[in-house]
Amino acid sequence: MSTENSSGRTPPPVPYDPELEAGLAAFLDMVEQIPLRADTILANRDHFAGIIPPIEVIVGDSPVVVEDRTVPGPEGQPDIVVTIVRPREAVENAPGLYLIHGGGMVLGTRHFGIDGLIADVLEFGAVGVSVEYRLAPEHPAPAAVEDCYAGLVWFAEHAAELGVDPSRIVVMGASAGGGLSAGVSLLARDRQGPAIAGQLLQCPMIDDRNVNVSTLQYDGLGAWDRNNNDTAWNAILGELRHTDDASPYQVPTRMTDLSNLPPAYVDVGAADIFRDEATDYALRIWATGGQAELHIWAGGYHGFAGFSPDALVSRAAAASRLSWLRRILRTP
Repeated sequence: MSTENSSGRTPPPVPYDPELEAGLAAFLDMVEQIPLRADTILANRDHFAGIIPPIEVIVGDSPVVVEDRTVPGPEGQPDIVVTIVRPREAVENAPGLYLIHGGGMVLGTRHFGIDGLIADVLEFGAVGVSVEYRLAPEHPAPAAVEDCYAGLVWFAEHAAELGVDPSRIVVMGASAGGGLSAGVSLLARDRQGPAIAGQLLQCPMIDDRNVNVSTLQYDGLGAWDRNNNDTAWNAILGELRHTDDASPYQVPTRMTDLSNLPPAYVDVGAADIFRDEATDYALRIWATGGQAELHIWAGGYHGFAGFSPDALVSRAAAASRLSWLRRILRTP
């Protein structure tokens, strides 16, 4: 895709939906106080961890049971921790929701986004699992995607114990979590692993090259801009970045074959750095005869639905996401 218009200049950014601007300002104030660069990753990680409330506060009076378990990691690697979220009432043959958190694969914990998982568990009478994976740069690729895959294998193998129908497990995540969900789906296909019912990829981080029009439109602008993305991919891939040796499971756009994948839900804002790579990924799935549902939300910044939940476009995005999940999970 060309990165310049006919004048030789990068196209101007897509304007934000005015109803989202207050949420974007709050996002920047909360998450991006320290520019994310190689020498500030740890400071950003500490800051980011500090804004995630304790799990007891997140759960509040929600009628769920939350449990941590230590489960086997990838072969020859450390064990990993998962948080299990279940309705208080026992369930059988319930849907399974496997959450992978965002944070550029350099920030965040399994509790980031777990409030949304709790809401989904109650909405669908499901059992949710959120996985703690190793972060870069201390643990470069493919550590994160291998940890996430190991957690999925454990979930599927223990589905009956957890009251889950193993044929109705969806992998899901936003940003880095969306990218890792795509990578886990590719690993499950190629290793003949768990039969995933669907992959829910919200504003997914899936291309290390950082050269699409949308990345240049948000260079130094908005939430998770091109500079943040460069910092994260450098940490994740190191010297393998921009080479054909980068793992396609950690960088899903580098996978040449996108056939025989579980149905994908791909959504992203039109004013998001990841707009073009997300669109291209859906197009390539369709080109193989696969199933994908793509939504590009007008004026939406990175993660807009979570930080501006009351805006009309955010409510539309939330409704579309729930509609897809109902269809994939075969629930009323």
